[in-house]
Amino acid sequence: MPDSNAQPNEKNIELKEKLQHHVPKATGEKFERLVSIIGVLREECPWDKKQTPESLVPLTLEETYELAHAVDAGDDVEMKKELGDILLHICFQALLGNERKAFNIGDVLDAIAEKLIFRHPHVFGTAQAETEEAVKKSWEKLKMKEGRKSVLGGVPNAMPELLRSYRVQEKAAGVGFDWDNAEGVWAKVLEELDELKAAKTPKEKEDELGDLLFSIVNYSRFLKTNPEDALRKSTEKFMARFLKVETQVAASGKSWQAYSLEELDVFWDQAKKEVQ
Repeated sequence: MPDSNAQPNEKNIELKEKLQHHVPKATGEKFERLVSIIGVLREECPWDKKQTPESLVPLTLEETYELAHAVDAGDDVEMKKELGDILLHICFQALLGNERKAFNIGDVLDAIAEKLIFRHPHVFGTAQAETEEAVKKSWEKLKMKEGRKSVLGGVPNAMPELLRSYRVQEKAAGVGFDWDNAEGVWAKVLEELDELKAAKTPKEKEDELGDLLFSIVNYSRFLKTNPEDALRKSTEKFMARFLKVETQVAASGKSWQAYSLEELDVFWDQAKKEVQ
């Protein structure tokens, strides 16, 4: 974090004065102001000086989850803030790239602009894609033209596993390797559930549980529901309901241990009515 003993860079005095008191109106100038602020922080703030591409990754992921939470809550004020935090990380990583003479923020902007144009020939060219599914199939084919050796390339190992599984299946489906309908997938879910019930050893149970989860993720695609989003919302709902139960227990003056599970279920049923 900022250190009160940090020595300011004298050549930045005039620049800092401008950055603090002049808020531009044009979007491009606003972007340049942000980039300049990050540059000053990198030079003068002890915390910013120490950061590396690796050290920023966990923080970037945290900001991304905070954006997801704001979106779920429908909180536009928080969305604005979290989008700014993510933009900060993008600009910071670009600054670090420039320091090692690998790339700069201009290169980042060019790369994404060129990628979007190349991957949307139905918008910027003469190709035809009338549906969302047609766009997805075209997208995967164009990725292979960019040098990918597998259609599964580009799915990060560090992704949360539900989301990673979803993206792997989505990519396989993009080239036609998919179930014909939701009924077939549901039958597979029930088959995997039976196999999990029949599993004997810890290894078998782990394998079958993984297969069951994989099948449920597959089924989620046919429901047009991202499993990561669905699970996150269910977790939030459970937490909200549990807090209601917790409040009831605290208000009673009794400990958790003083209640039977049946008694706690009465609180839970009430919480379910209050939190849908």
